[in-house]
Amino acid sequence: MGGSKGSRRALPNNAYLEQYRKSAVGGASPLQLVVMLYDGALRFMEAGRQAMLKKDLELQNDRLQRAQKIISELIATLDMEKGGEVAQNLLALYSFCYNRLVEANIEDRPEYIEHAQQVFSQLRESWAQLDALQKQGRLAGESESPVTAA
Repeated sequence: MGGSKGSRRALPNNAYLEQYRKSAVGGASPLQLVVMLYDGALRFMEAGRQAMLKKDLELQNDRLQRAQKIISELIATLDMEKGGEVAQNLLALYSFCYNRLVEANIEDRPEYIEHAQQVFSQLRESWAQLDALQKQGRLAGESESPVTAA
């Protein structure tokens, strides 16, 4: 056996993970993408809270800002014309969470992160339920969604 494996070379674990993420995002429905964004925001909120508890200010700031960027993306995908009252309510909740994370980061208040986590956890569950209903064919077309396809 010559040991030659052609042009394939071993990828570091992070590269495999990145390839998996790209394929998962590429095949996801708009509702699944929203759920993925919520998952990411919640992950970064928790990482920021943990860093805050450990007094790691640099990591705290980085993770909370990443969560804020995801929230900003969610805000940008709102379709305020078609989404009506639902989009208005989501905007208010997203703004609350964004501001809570800013305040938490400035004042080192982990309970503010927890407030945002509670809101996002409940919203994430609602989006996941909508996705499940759509998969079952029990939800009308995506045109009624308060978000645009990202």
